[in-house]
Amino acid sequence: MDCPKAAIARLCDPAHQVSVHYIIDKFGDITQLVGEAYRAWHAGVGKWLSIDDVNSASIGIELCNDGTQCFEEGQMHALKALLADIMKRWDIPAKNVIGHSDMAPGRKQDPGRFFDWRILTSSGLAVFRGEQHNIKLPFFEAAQQFGYFLPNPDDADRQYAVLEAFRSRFRPEAFGPLNEDDTQIMSDLVQTYFGSQET
Repeated sequence: MDCPKAAIARLCDPAHQVSVHYIIDKFGDITQLVGEAYRAWHAGVGKWLSIDDVNSASIGIELCNDGTQCFEEGQMHALKALLADIMKRWDIPAKNVIGHSDMAPGRKQDPGRFFDWRILTSSGLAVFRGEQHNIKLPFFEAAQQFGYFLPNPDDADRQYAVLEAFRSRFRPEAFGPLNEDDTQIMSDLVQTYFGSQET
């Protein structure tokens, strides 16, 4: 959208069937549109771990950013404060803080490669990579264990979408075919946050 006001108008218009609990503009001003105990229509079709109705199991936060630039410092500061408050109230672990691209690879691209997950991770509000392990798990098997949904593990288009979603978050500088660094980082994530799982 062209501006936060236009975005809020769209999110409040039932005709568009999209809504969100919170929206944070680039200056860090927070607007709540839906109460946290109510379902917002921010996620749409997608899945994370065993949850196939992400709207009903999540609190949605939208950040004003067109996906082509870094997120403003004031905006990230506001996000950190809001996230910390929500996570405490609802007892949400850091590994359950995800982006739209995580739960709907290929269909959603936000927050994108310019969103620095390390800023949240440094405050215990998300995860970024994991402790280094010697075991390497097959990338797409590990991706499913971590939370990415692959209904057909042999679907090349879906594999590409999952790899792009993973890289957008964990290796924003990486492009091209799947490589050993992708495999090691995904393996480390699974083993750090879900226990050692050899396959």
